[in-house]
Amino acid sequence: MNLPSIMRAIEISKSGGPDVLRLATRPVPTVGAEDILIKIVAAGVNRPDALQRAGAYAPPPDASDLPGLECSGEVVAIGSGVSRWSIGDQVCALLPGGGYAEYAITHQDHALRVPVGLSMIEAAALCETFFTVWTNVFERGCLEAGETFLVHGGTSGIGTTAIQLATAMGARVFATAGSDKKCAKCLDLGAEVAINYNEEDYVEIVKNATNGRGVDLILDMVGGPYIARNIRALALEGRLAMIAFLGGPKAEINFAQIMMKRITVTGSTLRPRSIQDKAVIADALREVVWPLIEAGQIAPVMDSSFPLADAADAHRRIESAGHIGKIVLDVG
Repeated sequence: MNLPSIMRAIEISKSGGPDVLRLATRPVPTVGAEDILIKIVAAGVNRPDALQRAGAYAPPPDASDLPGLECSGEVVAIGSGVSRWSIGDQVCALLPGGGYAEYAITHQDHALRVPVGLSMIEAAALCETFFTVWTNVFERGCLEAGETFLVHGGTSGIGTTAIQLATAMGARVFATAGSDKKCAKCLDLGAEVAINYNEEDYVEIVKNATNGRGVDLILDMVGGPYIARNIRALALEGRLAMIAFLGGPKAEINFAQIMMKRITVTGSTLRPRSIQDKAVIADALREVVWPLIEAGQIAPVMDSSFPLADAADAHRRIESAGHIGKIVLDVG
């Protein structure tokens, strides 16, 4: 296959608001021994992209400076050590960066087949959220069937994924969201209780719904003032998994409550993890989650798509907090 030497890409011209994103040309990346080169059809838009654009989330030293942490597309070149994929395969992939472009590279073990029944636009919305939810809810958070689970931001990409996966795994799911419309969507996705955080106290509601016990696991991307409230909402032996701090990373909390309830506080970021760590997560998704998607039990919730050149509008959309589900760039 004859590949071009130059591609279109979205660069971050300087730290700032969405307007600093600009369409540019870059050399097409070259594959390493274990890498695949993907001709991108669509790329997911995620909050870490907006944080990187704002100067608050630097890429790892060995990653592309272009934003974009997930994509779907066609394998068009492979490294000498690649055995999992062949040229022409349709994949969706977790990327170290570089997704806002016509081509991107990733390690062969960080790509998965496009699930049967999903479009390439939908497939581009899978990896960043499913990798994050799987590792924090089921590996670090140890959620099991029959347990109670609260996810904040229930209509975000993370939230819609977490509600569906936890429900499919047999948990009782509670979710918070910022409007009655968003709460209705959480219920449609499988949540037992949806709480409008602008009007209701989620601590009181989950306590009442669990006969005063509290929930077994909370997945939180808010932080700040939610941290102390999360601890109050947890049951004995409860777990709190942190994945972001939209409300700030600091809080004043009573550690005696952690001791008395025997609470575990954990959390993780995905991008800096090792190639091997991400490969293990991909294997779990391939074995457990992809069959659920292909059976129609779980599906990405799609909010909107934008042409690659309109990446700034996509960032405005995700930062408006009005979206429900995933936003993608249509590159193909």
